[in-house]
Amino acid sequence: MNSRKLQLQSFERLLTIMDELREKCPWDKKQTFESLRHLTIEETYELGDAILNHNLTEIKKELGDLLLHIVFYAKIGSETDSFDIADVCNDICDKLTHRHPHIYGDTVVADEEEVKQNWEKLKLKEGKKSVLEGVPAGLPALVKASRIQDKVKGVGFDWEEPHQVWDKVQEELHELQQEVASGNQEKIEDEFGDVLFSMINYARFLNVNPEDALERTNKKFIKRFQYLESKASEIGKPLMDMTLAEMDVFWNEAKKL
Repeated sequence: MNSRKLQLQSFERLLTIMDELREKCPWDKKQTFESLRHLTIEETYELGDAILNHNLTEIKKELGDLLLHIVFYAKIGSETDSFDIADVCNDICDKLTHRHPHIYGDTVVADEEEVKQNWEKLKLKEGKKSVLEGVPAGLPALVKASRIQDKVKGVGFDWEEPHQVWDKVQEELHELQQEVASGNQEKIEDEFGDVLFSMINYARFLNVNPEDALERTNKKFIKRFQYLESKASEIGKPLMDMTLAEMDVFWNEAKKL
């Protein structure tokens, strides 16, 4: 039996189980689009954690959880004849073939950048009034900034050289320092936002995903701080009773580890 047939069989099994759960399980019966929404977001973040940790076993598990949610939403949609899993699959297939004319048409592209530019041009032809319409309003601010910059780059609104972006970072830092000196809190916040936005922009030119980079730093800090806590516990001295110099000893140990 070929792998594609096995894949289709496993997907059909999932659809059958979803039908049974929706019919027989008290919890599954009660779920709605709205009740599942926060759970889906949580599962997405768990997948993100697994990816950052390079844990292939967890990636597989979290992909399964997300796939279940997709099937669940499609099942709920089918109950009001709004859409079903076939509609979901066909819609994305139609979108992919339409937006990849260099594969399914006669368009010729030179590289990845031209693919992105064509993608944004096609979206505008489909009726979107702005290239930024596709950026969800509910995205975390750091992720949203990155997506905004990526979107406008697709239509050519971008810096030409990395040093230009770094110069902009320096300019925004200088403006922040000026506002800090003035003491105007509202303007400080405004300039601080500009610094972050320009740093996120610079990250693109370094081929760094700012969300991933920050989360790795978060994880690194947590690991080191928990080492500090464990060492403080070993010597029986609460952190609040330790001097910064004493804490630095264990912090530097954690960095070496």
